[in-house]
Amino acid sequence: MTRFACLWEGLPVPGIFSQSQKTVRTVFCAFILTLCFSGLKAQTTRVSGSVIDAETRQPVPGASVLVKGRQSATLTDAQGGFTLDAGTNDKLEVSSLGYATQTVSVSSGAIQVLLVATNRNLGEVVVIGYGTQKRADVTGAVVSVPKSRLSQLPVTNFLHAVEGSVPGVTITQTSSVPGSSANVLVRGQNTITAGSGPFIVVDGVPFSKTGGVTNDINPNDIASIEVLKDASATAIYGVNGANGVILITTKRGVTGKPVIRYNGYTGFDNFSHMLRPASPEAYVQKYADYKAQVPSASQTVLPNAYEIANYNAGKTIDWVKEATQQGVTQDHNLSISGGSKDVRYYVSGDYMKQQGIVKGYQYHRASIRTNLDINLTDYLTVGSSLSYTNNNYDGGRANFYLAAAMSPYGTEYDASGSYAIYPMYPELLYNNPLLGLYTDRTDRSNNLTTNVYAELKPSGFLKGLKYRLNAGYTYVTSLFGSYAGRNANNTLGGANVSSSDTRNWVLENILTWSKNWGLHHVDFTGVYSAQERNYFSFGATATGFINDQLSFNNLGAGATQTSGSYRDKYDLNSQMARVNYAYDSRYLFTVTARRDGSSVMGSGTDKFGVFPSVAFGWNVFNEKFMQKLTSVSNLKLRLSYGKSGNEAISVYQTITTDGTNRFPFSGVSTIGVLASNLGNANLHWENATTANLGIDFGFLNNRITGSIDLYRTETKDLLLRRNLPVITGYSNIVDNLGKTQNQGIELSLNTENIITRNFKWTSGIVFASNKNRIVDLYGDKKDDLGNRWFIGKPIGVIYDYSLQGVWQTGEDASKQDPGAKPGDLKFADINNSGSITADDKMILGQTAPKWTGGITNTFQYKNFNLSVFIQTVQGAMKNNVTLTYADEAGRMNLPAETGYWTPTNKSNTRPSLSYTNTRGYGYPSDNSYTRIKDVTLSYVFPQRTLDKLRLGSLTVYASGRNLYTFTNWIGWDPENNYSFRGSGDWTNNYPLTRSIVFGLNVTLR
Repeated sequence: MTRFACLWEGLPVPGIFSQSQKTVRTVFCAFILTLCFSGLKAQTTRVSGSVIDAETRQPVPGASVLVKGRQSATLTDAQGGFTLDAGTNDKLEVSSLGYATQTVSVSSGAIQVLLVATNRNLGEVVVIGYGTQKRADVTGAVVSVPKSRLSQLPVTNFLHAVEGSVPGVTITQTSSVPGSSANVLVRGQNTITAGSGPFIVVDGVPFSKTGGVTNDINPNDIASIEVLKDASATAIYGVNGANGVILITTKRGVTGKPVIRYNGYTGFDNFSHMLRPASPEAYVQKYADYKAQVPSASQTVLPNAYEIANYNAGKTIDWVKEATQQGVTQDHNLSISGGSKDVRYYVSGDYMKQQGIVKGYQYHRASIRTNLDINLTDYLTVGSSLSYTNNNYDGGRANFYLAAAMSPYGTEYDASGSYAIYPMYPELLYNNPLLGLYTDRTDRSNNLTTNVYAELKPSGFLKGLKYRLNAGYTYVTSLFGSYAGRNANNTLGGANVSSSDTRNWVLENILTWSKNWGLHHVDFTGVYSAQERNYFSFGATATGFINDQLSFNNLGAGATQTSGSYRDKYDLNSQMARVNYAYDSRYLFTVTARRDGSSVMGSGTDKFGVFPSVAFGWNVFNEKFMQKLTSVSNLKLRLSYGKSGNEAISVYQTITTDGTNRFPFSGVSTIGVLASNLGNANLHWENATTANLGIDFGFLNNRITGSIDLYRTETKDLLLRRNLPVITGYSNIVDNLGKTQNQGIELSLNTENIITRNFKWTSGIVFASNKNRIVDLYGDKKDDLGNRWFIGKPIGVIYDYSLQGVWQTGEDASKQDPGAKPGDLKFADINNSGSITADDKMILGQTAPKWTGGITNTFQYKNFNLSVFIQTVQGAMKNNVTLTYADEAGRMNLPAETGYWTPTNKSNTRPSLSYTNTRGYGYPSDNSYTRIKDVTLSYVFPQRTLDKLRLGSLTVYASGRNLYTFTNWIGWDPENNYSFRGSGDWTNNYPLTRSIVFGLNVTLR
């Protein structure tokens, strides 16, 4: 002001104005002051700060920071930081999907904004493959397995935690044998002969195709599981993503003092459902009924000498009881995690022991994992992951199938006290079901996996750029040895030994770049990777040992030896680019392209394939017009379209190879060469294009949340074997043929039903319906009857005769099935030919379920928690091996539930004992079921108790699995594939088990 006054006084003023000089000067100064203060008010400054989750204290990336009343706005970076221009008196409006909007004043120092979550699922960061993304910004169909399934459910395999919790993911427990895994399908079956299982990635490094099994992954080490389902989400894995991707992230250390955790449980396994053999009295009656139907049968009370002697002595044996035992499972896991600002670690050790309910079956697993992260500088981080797992399946095994079929009047022990080889002598068809316990059997595998990484994050003008190098190496070995000697009914002694090792390495170069311009956000991901797998196996057998002492430890002691070996190599080279764009977290766009080159494909350009995808997302809830709809708390639309591939064949299928064969020539054993495989150098990928439409929603302040997805997949150029004329020397050749279509709907719904001060009831519901069909096979629109593939029908179908009942006494079968007698099965004469032939077979159903679902109800009362999960599978059909039991001339015991036809017991579903199933009818049955899958009751000790015990946390629980199954299926279990493999060896002769376990989770301070 003084400066302006001096300037004014120094100006020459005309005389006519001299008398008003003071007045004019005052007005001018007032004008100048107004301009000065206006300029001060309009002055802006650089404002910086960070946005943090108020509860977790973790940064909130992608949050919108808007200067109210101005055009200035920006988004927070990956660390939750922001910088923008604002006036000193301005207000900042900070918002992010899943959080309540917060308004703060501009201050001179760094601003810290705490956002309170309204829907934590939307604000959480999820793994999407080669990076992470805020759930609100995800454009693909990515579903996370609920954390409660991972932390509160005691399972021996992580797939059991996934089962029923993710819509569209079907997990089938094909066997209940201790240490067995399960089959997994994501959105049904897209291909006919190729593998349909999803690709599994652990900590960003491929796990599938390395030779490992899912049991190698300790469930206690898992922090999160994401399932990628549509083409937009899976395209980043190219040829590996055709059947979906499962991303597993293991636990890592965090800054802070060491945290020591112990998780342990022990429990008991029993039959989930007992299919009891007929009682001794019913067994005797059955043979009497058999004699009445088959006059040529022996007219003794029972058919075999051993049986008659025990029958007269009143001596019976419960073979199922003799072959089974109390199952016991225990698991102990100890972990230590923590670290400083620059060094973080996680170390875990686990020991699991399972004794099966069938004698001899057992499984031991010992594993260790170490994860390490080190900040070498402000811009360079390195780390490693090391895991080792030993799986042990040792021991001879009882034959449960024979135990269920053996006569209750058989003889268990011979005069020497050893197991009698033929309990129903002179019947030689059935051995003693316990002879397998005499077998010396070793079955073990080891998995050593190590991953290292280096991550470079430059600063300055390169801020936002990041380079990561991943290197992984997996070494998987297996050893199997078996010896069956005299006690096991091998009079010469038979031994076999086999071993294998798989070496796999992968190298990935990952470049990411992230940038914010106002409300615009862009991030780019580029990947160059190479993977190689080397496999080798060796096997040898020997027979004719002079005694049983050496077992399989010296095959050279056998009179005859055979041996063989095999080696193969697989390589994959890939490049990938992905761009994510978001505007104000409202409009989202993703484009991805991956190029894969695989050694299994043909030469030249066919060895490489390009798999692109594009996706669009619209967070409708963030639009201003949605603010009036107070009942809606989240609404997002997703649309994606893309292509993925499937290798579908094993190595060396594209090249012509010869095999060897030993044959006599001039009295000398000679090795010759025979045509083996006719190669096809023009083979290329199976190509699957998928369109996906999704809606994510939330209502009533997110008391109700969920998502709906509709999808359609078309797969063409299927890799099938085309038959060739035998004169060519080859029976078939692999070619790109055929086309399939797969479509469905998926629904997930989460509700908060009741919330009070001390009580909370929440529900989680998943539903999925999938339908696939064969569009074409060989280009001629014709069915393949031999393989049961039919145009326009599902890939897996039941094709058999249509059962109409059982022929009863007095019915005339001559016009429909000449030669049929009372007690025979009655089939429909579809073509009205007057006889039942193969032309009367028809499609009766499909092997895949028409729909699946699950509901989880969680009740919380003060410190008590109760979780109940019910699973349902509907609309599937399979052949029932329980009903195809042959009576073997009256000698075999039958399940009490099956029954049989007699002139007085006029069953219309079961045939007579004299009926011979010459047509090979498979007794297809609906195997739909609803199961109380697991129930867990836990108690979390309050803080005051923990303080007295000097503990950080303590939870005790009791959990039950496979508690009850509602089904019309006749058999051990509608889900378990109880199947037969020749020579009396039942591969899956192990029934479903019900488990009750008790455990505790404790954390030391």
